[in-house]
Amino acid sequence: MKKYYLPLILFTFFLILFLPFSSFAQTKIKILTISEDIINPLTAAYISRGIKEAERDASLIIIKMDTPGGLLKSTQEIVKLLLNSPVPIITYIHPKGGRAASAGVFIGYASHILAMSPSTHIGAAHPVIGGGKWGSLDEEVKKKIINDTIAWAKNISQQRKRPFSFIKDAIEKSVSITEEEALKRKVCDLIADDVADLIKKIDGRIIITTKGKIKISTANISMEEIAFTKREKFLNALIEPNIAYLLLTLGFLGLIFEVTHPGFGFPGIAGIICLLLSFYALSILPINYAGLTLIILGLIFFIVEAFTPTFGLFTLGGIISFILGSIMLFNQPEFIKVSLKTIVPLVVTLGTFSLFVLTKIIQAHFRKSLSGKEGLIGKVGTAYTDISQSGKIFIHGEIWNAQSDEEIKKEEKVEVIRVEGLTLTVKKKEVQDAGIS
Repeated sequence: MKKYYLPLILFTFFLILFLPFSSFAQTKIKILTISEDIINPLTAAYISRGIKEAERDASLIIIKMDTPGGLLKSTQEIVKLLLNSPVPIITYIHPKGGRAASAGVFIGYASHILAMSPSTHIGAAHPVIGGGKWGSLDEEVKKKIINDTIAWAKNISQQRKRPFSFIKDAIEKSVSITEEEALKRKVCDLIADDVADLIKKIDGRIIITTKGKIKISTANISMEEIAFTKREKFLNALIEPNIAYLLLTLGFLGLIFEVTHPGFGFPGIAGIICLLLSFYALSILPINYAGLTLIILGLIFFIVEAFTPTFGLFTLGGIISFILGSIMLFNQPEFIKVSLKTIVPLVVTLGTFSLFVLTKIIQAHFRKSLSGKEGLIGKVGTAYTDISQSGKIFIHGEIWNAQSDEEIKKEEKVEVIRVEGLTLTVKKKEVQDAGIS
């Protein structure tokens, strides 16, 4: 029997030596979810954490993605993670009606497997630069950035063996295609109805990671969701354009209110906190400094109107500046913009408040004085003594010197017609028309 052992051993040795792929015991699928989020530094940190956990557990990763796009620098970090991942990464454009626009195209291209749900699309990958720099660049620099992005995209497409022509058109012409077109052009690898269908369809596929060729096995595999941590959720919420916009506005309003009122209290503290949080968001988002300046100018106009009324001129200027600034605040209105549902109520509130203050100022301007000497004109009092050219009257709880061209008896009702220094000029008031002294 021993003579049969040697050929069997040699056969097994050569089989292992020339096996075109290796297979590790995949026990879990780590599922990460990017749902309508802007690709930003927190997204990169989230995916990095997921890859580390998957490597520890010998798992593979599914990234469920529905994104309008994101920042170029963050996208480059994520692509670097995907290209150097030791574990299989499947990007799944999900759910139905979802998209992988802009940054999502690069993430999909860099994945080992790109899957799409029915009724989804991919494309429109024009580059975005964070930190507010894009709006200040001239055309020549923008062209260099686009060319650099195309070269980068070419390397990704070659490494993952995906068509370069599509991603080039997506960068230069913002082209988008449906899942059926993507499958036909070999942009995506498969179409799956849901995660369960996806798991079934990737079983047995061979991919290449930094550890070599790997055969995916999904038999008896379990799934584990990796969610954003509380810290990541909080910081990610701050980066949402509408939240950043509200924090910026409330911060300036709080500080303006504090400066225009004595002491230092809650509005000032809250304003500083809101401003610091908004500055964190604006340091990441691609802002337009002209838009930011117009928003601040609009707020100043509203305050000026309240303190130096110009009968609506500054209110009108404030509304126009604030609306224009809100629309122009971000450089990439395709996916990073302030919603009109946020702008309109805020502008209406500020405009209404400014007009309310203006109305009260105008009313006070035309209202007869109710205090001081001027407030006594037209008031009715009682003669405290007989008045024969001069005497005294009792009015508003005080005794005043009085003079009159009429003879007025003590206790008769009198009406003030003029104030001269500390002397009131009065006339006799008929009893039936007399007021209450």
